[in-house]
Amino acid sequence: MAELTPTPPSALTPQPAVTPALSKTRLALAFLVAAASDAVSYGMAWVPPVQWAIDLVTALLLFWLLGWRWALLPGLVAEAIPGVAAFPVWILVVAAVALWGEITRTAPRAR
Repeated sequence: MAELTPTPPSALTPQPAVTPALSKTRLALAFLVAAASDAVSYGMAWVPPVQWAIDLVTALLLFWLLGWRWALLPGLVAEAIPGVAAFPVWILVVAAVALWGEITRTAPRAR
């Protein structure tokens, strides 16, 4: 009969997903896209359909450059709110991705 060996507790706890680090080139391009979008959006605040198109293109470009990041979705929602175009939302979103990376779900701790 085969012996059952106990598995260590660390093997039973789920580990957070590790996302690959962003290259400096992609991050610099993302900041460039975000800055250009915020600058153009500032001038288009009174033409909502054009501003929405700019924000949609910006979101698609940032998804392409940074990969799927949940932090980009609140930026897209914030840009859809009238008057928010006066703030550099896209630059703040890219800065958040650069500083904190991906938002991951961690398993709750056992008591």
